[in-house]
Parts: sequence; structure tokens; C-alpha cells
Amino acid sequence: MNEDVFNASLRKFLKKVGITSQRAIEKEVRDAIDSGRLKGHEKLPAKMVLTVGGVSLTHEVTDEIELG
Repeated sequence: MNEDVFNASLRKFLKKVGITSQRAIEKEVRDAIDSGRLKGHEKLPAKMVLTVGGVSLTHEVTDEIELG
């Protein structure tokens, strides 16, 4: 395995996950506030599940996203 290629590819993937996930969350929260489903001061439970084929990895992260 080429460690440099692996590291660069992994960082690229995680950056894409972070950016696209943040945009999706921001859009849904703003839409929910605009429609009145949220007030803007809630704490939202969040869970991210990462799976990687070929190595049978499933990794789960849970936390809260605080709006205000």
C-alpha cells in the first residue's frame, strides 16, 4: 500500500463528507426554521454512520447539534 496515496484519498473523502454534510444540515435546518417546524434554539440529535466495504467497517458517531 502506498501510504501517501491512501492518506490523500482518505482526506479527500472526509473533506467531501464534511462539506456535503454541513450543507445538507444547514439547508434542512433553515427550511425547518422558515416553515416554523423549528424555533432556532433547539438541540438536534445527530448520528453519522460510516461504512467501508472490503474491510467490513461500520463506524457510528452520535452527538447533538445546538442551534442557539
